[in-house]
Amino acid sequence: MNLIINLGDFINQLLRDNRITTNTMVGESIAAVILFVAALIIGYIVYHLFEHYFSKWAKKTKTNIDDEIIKNVKRPVYFLVILIGFWYAIDQLTFLDIYAVYIGYIFLAFEILLIAYIITRIINVLLSWYAEKRVKRGEKPVSANILLIFKKLLHVFVYIFAFIAILYVSKIDLSGAVVGLGVTGIAIAFALQSILSDVFSAFTIYFDRPFEIGDYVMIGQYEGTVTHISMKSTRLKLLQGEELIVSNKEITSGSIRNFKKMERRRAAFTIGVTYDTTLEQLKKIPEMMKTIIGNIPDVEFQRCYFTQYGPSSLNFEIVYLLKYPEYVKYLETQQAINFAIKEAFEKEHIDIAFPTQTIILNNKST
Repeated sequence: MNLIINLGDFINQLLRDNRITTNTMVGESIAAVILFVAALIIGYIVYHLFEHYFSKWAKKTKTNIDDEIIKNVKRPVYFLVILIGFWYAIDQLTFLDIYAVYIGYIFLAFEILLIAYIITRIINVLLSWYAEKRVKRGEKPVSANILLIFKKLLHVFVYIFAFIAILYVSKIDLSGAVVGLGVTGIAIAFALQSILSDVFSAFTIYFDRPFEIGDYVMIGQYEGTVTHISMKSTRLKLLQGEELIVSNKEITSGSIRNFKKMERRRAAFTIGVTYDTTLEQLKKIPEMMKTIIGNIPDVEFQRCYFTQYGPSSLNFEIVYLLKYPEYVKYLETQQAINFAIKEAFEKEHIDIAFPTQTIILNNKST
């Protein structure tokens, strides 16, 4: 190490020993060139090791994460080796000694930034590997927008730490920098308060998973199918056909009904018959409902009871369970039940009630 640091002095001494009188600048320049060329050679060797040996070793493993890490870091590592060699080469030139401190800080800053860049490349590989692993396990895929923003946030944290490290090695008082970062962060947070609120709500949606793309949900007074989830908003395709864009903050601060989460759907409806329906006919209705609903596939009959003397009808409440949650299938099932009820009532001469009002006029003669 001492030989590398004092290589210029060694070459000048070697020239003097051979009775070659030259300026000290000659030996220092030769030393600088030698070190820089050596850095290029070492960098090539390191790159060659990554390309031909480490890559082959990584291909033998069961996972491809090590292949991707080697693929993404081999070039930055090559430049890091060259940067370090160039630093030692510049250090040989004594006429730059008056700027040595500043040159050292500059090279350290570049090295730290390059190391931070390598770390961000590794982060990208790890997050992509995690997303692919979820898909292979049969889990829901990670949203590309969420994954991208998560990568960017981690990159920001890495570069912030890199910036602090640069200030530390430069022997700059960090208290002022930390205060400045804090004030700047507060100012940015106030300026982007609405956007940041939506961003954090997007992470809440991602981690809590109240719904995912393709789910049929009700948000507030609107209901529809989720088509897109971004960092700022979520888009729904409503039943009427139009697209609704709702901010993520509004979604997480309110109530959400996710119909796709239902394993089964409970359905209840009321049917009324006229007051002139006989008692015998009324007693037949529960059994009729049980037969009608029981004959429909994937539908479980629950109950049917005569529940109310209404203003213009005798009301029965019917409840059944569907073994599927889809809303369209529910409508098809209810339609089939309604047709069957109409047919059965006509056979039994039972009339379905409709709102009526009887007005009795009493004429008194004077």
